Amino acid sequence: MNTEITRIAAALDLAARHAEAVPQFSALSPFSLEDAYRIQRAAMQHRYDNGERSIGIKMGFTSRAKMIQMGVDSLIWGWLTDAMLEEDGGLVDLSRYIHPRVEPEVCFLTRRTIDRPLTLLEAADYLEAVAPALEIIDSRYQAFKFSLEDVVADNCSSAGLTIGPWSRDFSGLANAGVVMRMDGRVVQAGSTAAILGHPLRSLVQASQLLHRAEIALPAGSLVMAGGATAAEALRPGVHVSVEINGLGESSFSVR
Repeated sequence: MNTEITRIAAALDLAARHAEAVPQFSALSPFSLEDAYRIQRAAMQHRYDNGERSIGIKMGFTSRAKMIQMGVDSLIWGWLTDAMLEEDGGLVDLSRYIHPRVEPEVCFLTRRTIDRPLTLLEAADYLEAVAPALEIIDSRYQAFKFSLEDVVADNCSSAGLTIGPWSRDFSGLANAGVVMRMDGRVVQAGSTAAILGHPLRSLVQASQLLHRAEIALPAGSLVMAGGATAAEALRPGVHVSVEINGLGESSFSVR
């Protein structure tokens, strides 16, 4: 399997780098979820070798809406790099992506290294700030078709993100209203409660998954808590914004 992990990781890295879709690997040669994370780590190493820097992690399938949309029932996670950061309020170039979709998120900034499983009571003590965010997800598979193992191997479709203004007030996170607009029209509306009942629970889950993988997340890292609603397909020329009550707004326009 080691040769297969190396081959798939290299293919996924090239697919992301050149925005060219590849066939669904698990359909031809099934692999386990554990091997999917091994492929993910090997593919990310290609990015680091090419100069990208890890800036944090993203949680996936943390809302019921996302699980239904993607047809899965397991929490997953992937890596964020500096090359994925888009300017808040800026222009996004769609030529970087294959099937780009966008979803509203809550983004955390850590102030302490997360090196063990946290409780919900401890979670806020490990955070420096919180912000509204938009995540651009982009599966590298043809026809946007994949299994759970495929999407994990593909770094959980991590592709791009914008982050709005930071706040140190975590008191209103439990059930804050979330509205995503395209060209001013509401396309998704929901609540931060859709993220595991409370976005801080996503940080708790992240700490447990990282501990299981024997990884410590450094202070100053980003943690994208997961989509608060289903995702929307991006198209040229559209302006996208998310507003989270009590946190503010993040936005971008598509070139």
